[in-house]
Amino acid sequence: MTLRPALFAAILTTGLAVAAEPAPVVVLCGDSTMAHHPPAQAVAGWGDHLGAFTAPGVTVINAARSGASTKTYRAEGLWTKALASKPTWVLIQFGHNDSHGAGKPESTAADGDFRDNLRLMVDEVRAAGARPVLITPVQRRTWAKDGTLSDGLAPYAASTVAVAAEKKVPLVDLHRRSGAEYLRMGKEGTEALNPAPGDRSHFTQAGARLVAEWVVAELPQDYPRASVPAPAAAATPAAAAPASTGAYQPTGY
Repeated sequence: MTLRPALFAAILTTGLAVAAEPAPVVVLCGDSTMAHHPPAQAVAGWGDHLGAFTAPGVTVINAARSGASTKTYRAEGLWTKALASKPTWVLIQFGHNDSHGAGKPESTAADGDFRDNLRLMVDEVRAAGARPVLITPVQRRTWAKDGTLSDGLAPYAASTVAVAAEKKVPLVDLHRRSGAEYLRMGKEGTEALNPAPGDRSHFTQAGARLVAEWVVAELPQDYPRASVPAPAAAATPAAAAPASTGAYQPTGY
């Protein structure tokens, strides 16, 4: 049987459509500095703004959870649910709650179980057919008298860097980048990022968007970036809804 060119082209196009790759899914796993927060709250996590810098058609699932560490994120079943989302990319940022005092249920040792937990996460993401990216913990904006940052997260950042090198995983060194940016802005300049007096860990909506921009700048070149970032919401920073060019999901878990 001889197919006419137009009919052959139609069959070929239909076949390609069926065989097309599914749209990428980006899952974010981390703590409150990344997590979704109710719009009524002044605080924001940078994960809610990643969609603004991600290509249209990409689903961004913010599965980060306030208070989570590498230990409790798994223990509470959040890690299993994140992997069940069939991700293409998994962005992992922990350290803030892991650094809490020894004896607290969420705490881990930077050079001990914290590293082991990250290694296991990387292995399991790869086993699920997804691409892991490790992100060092964003710095706190706590200042010493000499104008430098008081850095209690450095051991956890160093361990994240070490695991990324060991496992040959893409790394976003947000700890280094945020620290450099904070020093450039100075103590008074960073006050605008604080969602409440004394809160130097979390962000306003505008601050969270800024951090998301830093993250995207260091993601692998083949990450599905938006050619033009979506504009920030027109509302005041504390009340603005997250901007996303993709199918954003704050998650229900």
